[in-house]
Amino acid sequence: MAFCSKCGMAMNDGAPFCPSCGAAQGAAGGPPPPVAGQPPVGMEQTQMAENIAGLVCYVLGWITGIVFLLIDKRPFVKFHAAQSIVVFGAITVLHFVIDIIFGASLFGGGAMATAGLGVFGLLNAVLDLVALVLWIVLMVKAYQGEKFRVPLAADIADQLFGKN
Repeated sequence: MAFCSKCGMAMNDGAPFCPSCGAAQGAAGGPPPPVAGQPPVGMEQTQMAENIAGLVCYVLGWITGIVFLLIDKRPFVKFHAAQSIVVFGAITVLHFVIDIIFGASLFGGGAMATAGLGVFGLLNAVLDLVALVLWIVLMVKAYQGEKFRVPLAADIADQLFGKN
């Protein structure tokens, strides 16, 4: 194996130019002939490792779950993408429902308006804490290569998006 004299990148023996920086090399023997079924030298496709892809499914909640469900067909990644959609989609819906119920009570006046503010804040704080803990645990478990199943959410994900 030869190395580029300019950037030090590993390259094929006898290659006239470095595939990384394009610098001309000393003895030019011409590029090797292409091998059937393989991309040309320097054009190799790389795929994200499964555990990293599983972790990324949770990074932006249900949004990255949808993206990875559409672009990655590996079962491990599809499982985490589907679970991310269900878990963080449900948390988003719960936030919306809490905001609607207690937000409307503030405009309606009466006892609900004064009592609602404390309950509203407490419910949102608890929901945010649960979401944060789930977010961290699910990313760590995915990075470790585990199919950690959130009770109820994983079963719903299996029903909606197929068993992975």
